[in-house]
Order: sequence, then C-alpha cells, then structure tokens
Amino acid sequence: MSKVVIVGGGAAGMFASIAAAECGHQVVLYEKNEKLGKKLYITGKGRCNITNACDMEGLFEAVRTNAKFLYSSFYGYTNQQVIDFFERINVPVKIERGDRVFPVSDRSSDVIRGLEREMERLGVEVHLRTAVKKIVEKDGHFEKVILGDQTQVCADACIVATGGLSYQSTGSTGDGFRFAESLGHTVTECMPALVPMECKEDWVPELQGLSLRNVNVTICDGKKKLYDDFGEMLFTHYGVSGPLILSASSYVGKKLKAKELTLKIDLKPALSEEQLDHRVLREFEENQNRQFKNAVHKLFPSKLIPVMIELSGIDPEKKVNVITKEERLGFVRLIKNLECTLTGLRDYNEAIITKGGIKIKEVDPGTMESRLVKGLHFAGEVLDLDAVTGGFNLQIAWSTAYVAGTGIESADE
Repeated sequence: MSKVVIVGGGAAGMFASIAAAECGHQVVLYEKNEKLGKKLYITGKGRCNITNACDMEGLFEAVRTNAKFLYSSFYGYTNQQVIDFFERINVPVKIERGDRVFPVSDRSSDVIRGLEREMERLGVEVHLRTAVKKIVEKDGHFEKVILGDQTQVCADACIVATGGLSYQSTGSTGDGFRFAESLGHTVTECMPALVPMECKEDWVPELQGLSLRNVNVTICDGKKKLYDDFGEMLFTHYGVSGPLILSASSYVGKKLKAKELTLKIDLKPALSEEQLDHRVLREFEENQNRQFKNAVHKLFPSKLIPVMIELSGIDPEKKVNVITKEERLGFVRLIKNLECTLTGLRDYNEAIITKGGIKIKEVDPGTMESRLVKGLHFAGEVLDLDAVTGGFNLQIAWSTAYVAGTGIESADE
C-alpha cells in the first residue's frame, strides 16, 4: 500500500482522493480552508453545474486550451461515468438546457456532502486549516511535503490539486504554480477566464441588472470577427456578464488585454432587417399619433427603452407618423447592431477559472504524473487547461483527478 498526499480539497482534490483510495492507497488530504469544496459551493450560482451530457466530440470542442492532452482523461473517465458516480453516491442529477447537468436538489452543498461521505467511507484522512508550504523531491522522486507548522510528511506520491488564481476569496492563490516552479516546472502566462468584461459607454451602467435572453453577440477587432454566439447576457454597473460574455472572454481575453474591442448585440436575431422593419412599421402604425418614446414599449424590456431611444438619435417627443424612413431604418439597424466598446476583463475575484497553468508538455497525459519528478501528479485547474461554461471545466477536474488518482504506482511495484 502506498501513502498518497493530496494538496487541495476542491473538486479535483476530493475526487483524486476517492480515486486513489479506491485503488487501495492510504490517502491523506490537506486543505488550507476551514472546509472542503469552497469554490465548488459557489459554482453554477450555488447550483453546481457538475458536468455536461454532450457527446465526446462536444466535450473536446468545449475545451479552449490543450484539448488533445485530455484524450486519455476524457476517455479514462467520461461525463457519463461522472453522472453514474453521483447517482451511485446518492446525489441524483438532472439535465437542463444546453446539456448542463445539475443535482436534482439544485444545491451544490449536496454535491460536496456526497463527495465527503464517499471519502469517509474509503478512509481518506482529511486535515482542514492545514496549509502545505513546500513540496520536496529527492533524486528526481517526490519525497515529502512540509506543512505550515514545519511538520514534514513523507509519502510515496503526491497529487497537487490546488486550483488556479480565480475566486481568490476561496483560497485559490496560485500555491500549486509556486510548488511546480520550485520543482523545475514551467507555468504558462496566467489570466482570468470565464470572466465579465468592462465597457466604456456611460449608458451601460444604466442597464445594470438587465438580462437579455436569445440575443446574438459578436465581438470584433476592427473588421475581424473574434467571437459570435447566441444565448443570454447581462448588463452590470461596469459592463457585461452572463453565460455568453463569460464564454466569449476565453476567446478574446488575450486580445482584450492589448486593445479595446467592439461588442455588437443583435437584440432580434430571429428576424432579418427587412422582417424587423415590417415589425417596427406595424408598431408605428398602431401608435401613429403617439410620441416616439411611447411607441416602442413592445419591442424592448422597459429598462432598455430610454437607452434605445437616446441612441437612435430620434427626438423622443416626435410623433411616430412624422418619423422619416431613414430614421426608422437607422433605428432598425440599431436594434440589430447595438454596439459598445470593451475595455478590459474583470479580475481574478470575478473569474470562474484561470487560463494558463502548469505546462502540459511536462506532464504525462495518461497518469497526470510530472515528467520531471516521479511520484508527483497534478489534477484540475492547476494545469494549463480551460473550457467554456456549461460544466466542462468541472469535467476536466473530475477526469484529470481520476487519472491522477488511479495512475499512482503501489509502493511494491
């Protein structure tokens, strides 16, 4: 029986401890927080989007960085196996729009409790409020970890599952990157990902709290289109957020660090400009003796009406029946192409994940073992892997953790 130390008690750390314990190893987990799964608790707005029930092709397509590296992991522990696992440990799940998988209870705490029960059943020894300060290797092999109080814990193997830099309030402070670099690993450039974005225009804060469903969002660098998708977004006091925007940040983040980009919102993507013009005409005909400001209430949510009127350049007091064709067509173009300027990303405290991490060329994809230090494995967000929203990043955590936990050799091998 090998002794395995796990550093970090988030999704990947908990799952790796279960996988390693199921293989018969003696497992000890160290977590610096006062409880396990702190970040897991707030994922999916507290509902915990466990995985995505799409096919394998969909899983790989959702990964933004180093998808090929995940071949062994995703096939070694599939999204269906994740679903089966949670069902087996009494956390029934349901599948929602976009194949997103949630616990039936809509409570992330049930997911964490289920994992904790399984860890208890398998005899995983958990130490909370215990920080690992250093990982020590000897002659190219993992030797021991040194805790915050200088206690030295020797073991046969170690799995680093400390997360990245996102949601720093949950303890993700880049410890794993520091450990990896001290042992000779390369950490690629890190930046916030799946993160809201800031806008320049002063009308944006006026829309704070407004959620737009079924809109099409395009992000451009001049004439070059960087991102284009359909879904839901949200206005905030600083800019834009919501599923569409968070996913977009993984595509445009690097560019946005260097320069401003243009966000274009099509408020009526189901209609062509011609169809929308007929619709606007119909509204105008029904309200022909009313002022412009009182004639468009059926076209937009109430919060958006004053902004659209102001941006249209049409006098709000003008009677609808004297609005010119040019003004009307300009208004139609505005509805199909509401533009604002993106100026930057929000910081790690609002980022769901970290883009960047331990260079995957230095890690064996079949076991998550370091190619530099034998017996040292990595799992989850600490690696240079990231995906769009929809449960895909947690699937990366489960799959890499499983492969890491089952990839540890027994002491007698």
